[in-house]
Amino acid sequence: MITSRQINRLLVEFNQKGDLNMSAMKAGMTRKTAAKYLKMKDPQDPPRVRHTWRTRPDEFAEVWAEAEAMLLAAPELEAKRIFEHLQERFAGRFQEGHLRTFQRRVRQWRAMHGPAKEVHFAQLTQPGEVIQTDWTHAEELAITIAGVPYPHQLCHSVLIHSNWEWATRCSSESLLSLRSGIQAALSHLGRVPRIWQIDNSSTATHRLTHAGKERGFTDDFLAIAAHFTLEPRTINVGRPNENGDVESLNGHLKRRLRQHLLVRGSAEFASLEAYDLFLAETLRKANAGRTERVAQELALMRELPPTLLPDYQEYEVRVGWQSTIRLKEMAYSVPSRLIGQKLRARVSETTIEVHVGREILCTLPRRHGRAGAVIDFRHVIADLVRKPGAFARWRHRESLFPAVIFRKAYDRFVEELGERRGERDYLHLLKLAADTSQGAVEEALGKIMDAGAVLSLDAIRRSMPATGFAPMEMPKPTVCLSEYDLLLQTTAADNQSEEEMRHAS
Repeated sequence: MITSRQINRLLVEFNQKGDLNMSAMKAGMTRKTAAKYLKMKDPQDPPRVRHTWRTRPDEFAEVWAEAEAMLLAAPELEAKRIFEHLQERFAGRFQEGHLRTFQRRVRQWRAMHGPAKEVHFAQLTQPGEVIQTDWTHAEELAITIAGVPYPHQLCHSVLIHSNWEWATRCSSESLLSLRSGIQAALSHLGRVPRIWQIDNSSTATHRLTHAGKERGFTDDFLAIAAHFTLEPRTINVGRPNENGDVESLNGHLKRRLRQHLLVRGSAEFASLEAYDLFLAETLRKANAGRTERVAQELALMRELPPTLLPDYQEYEVRVGWQSTIRLKEMAYSVPSRLIGQKLRARVSETTIEVHVGREILCTLPRRHGRAGAVIDFRHVIADLVRKPGAFARWRHRESLFPAVIFRKAYDRFVEELGERRGERDYLHLLKLAADTSQGAVEEALGKIMDAGAVLSLDAIRRSMPATGFAPMEMPKPTVCLSEYDLLLQTTAADNQSEEEMRHAS
């Protein structure tokens, strides 16, 4: 291989002395090669010979027809899978070192004869016109709240002209998370664009029975759009690229959050409120570089409506004979004194408030899903203590183990006392936790089990911390039977006097 440096040396030496042999020797090339370069019009840019010959035998010449037939039948087949098929079919003929050569061969075939690919057409965007909303899973961030893993999603909204974005955490793709997400985005933005675009999530759309695959907007989604005077728009079914701005920024947002978590040094947060502050601060920093284009959008947007939508939905429910209410296909326990009553449930994304009139009776954690139950042992334990036989086959029995240590205590009770007596004592243990403190009972159980002591209700009560009340000292009464005899005599005399008065009358 002759380098440009050798050619320069050859030209300099030959122009100075005109001696071909000496110039070739000093340039480090043969006389014949030097003469060839000196005859060129531009030695620094010699004509290149097209490489049309093979430097090694074609290992796939005999099997390529079969590989090509497979590609024609299933164009989506990967080159590696076809290669593995050839290895199985022709055992010992192909080694792993042939894979890269085969992949290049397949790539070249696809470029020459492969199927056409879908063309994407970049769209011109108008300032202040479209905001897109989508959900994205955030489990990969590995967020923990007070040491407990927090699997969640982000409801993400993006202005497609400036890429201004906002996101809120949520538990599912629900109407409440959508309402809270778009409301939070518009509130931080301070203005309202013209169009609100979303994919074909069942939260926003439903299938129209008279229109085949076409989907229409749900009434609840249209109500949110009408409140903010947004024009609703959806994408075509199976075409997520039409919501491409928010789809692309979903990944960018999570990468940005991961980077901020790495700088922070931890994905642990003391509370959900602390995580919300972190999320909001990260989004503000992301939007700081978009101020110029955002200003163009804001100038063309409308004012926000004077009122905001509530972040909850209300339902009327009746408490059944199992001391439960049913909301969105999920059962929730309530205090048994409410059985038969009609209540008002205020359902938010994470909690359920149970109301009687204006009073809040209790607040329950909300669980998302299509089946199951959320049972608080405090609501039913008094009745189970009176009916311990119902515990063994109760359909919600597993809900009565609020922590792993309670399950261990139950196993110890049954092992040491037998099934019937062990279940009864375990129910009394739960009653103790309901009357005092679940945390205090857990602490007492931990001490006893760590010490390897005998587990009993009396031992648990002794191990629990004092309540803070000193027992009242009562003087021991002295018994005097003569005073009791005097009381009997007085009562007999009174009864005799009343009887004589009745006879006299």
